[in-house]
Amino acid sequence: MTDKLPIVFYFDFTSPYSYLASERIDELAAKYDRRVQWRPVMLGAAFKASGMPLLVTIPLKGEYSKRDFDRSARFMGIPYRFPPMFPVSSLSAARAYYWLHGQDCGKAREFAHAVFRAYWTEGRDISDTAVVLDIVNSQGLEVGACETAIATQEIKDRVKNETDAAIALGMFGAPYFMVDGEPFWGADRLPQIEKWLQTGGF
Repeated sequence: MTDKLPIVFYFDFTSPYSYLASERIDELAAKYDRRVQWRPVMLGAAFKASGMPLLVTIPLKGEYSKRDFDRSARFMGIPYRFPPMFPVSSLSAARAYYWLHGQDCGKAREFAHAVFRAYWTEGRDISDTAVVLDIVNSQGLEVGACETAIATQEIKDRVKNETDAAIALGMFGAPYFMVDGEPFWGADRLPQIEKWLQTGGF
């Protein structure tokens, strides 16, 4: 087992760049004997804390960003289709993730990939708890237990506390990575993260 610090990956399921990063970060980390801690957060709270508007609503920049989402996916070779509903709430998905993480970290990771792909390749409405539970079921997991768990105060508080902790660390957008205490923002920072892992920092 490595004694190197894990990479912390903060993301929102409805962030396109988070989706792109999610398809690459584990493989990148494994090359350098690192683990990745996945931490879904509520990006809307970070936008509120930083005073930033939703990217696609910004005049001129918003239209460019949609083009960049698609081009970035093509560049990275990742399946992608801008969803018909955007943005949507990822709260139920995040709550389900943290409940699953408490049961089995590997299953939670598989679930997270399934949620990302459901939204960013199939256009499914992941704000709908029924859709999230259907994804849980498709992963062979306990739907009833998950449905009960995500309604508990404990799981609700977990998502809020993770989001608040990320913001306290400086997170203002997603994906946001912490690597040996160094913050990196954006899927386009993966090459910098790799350089950092190669060199021990720069």
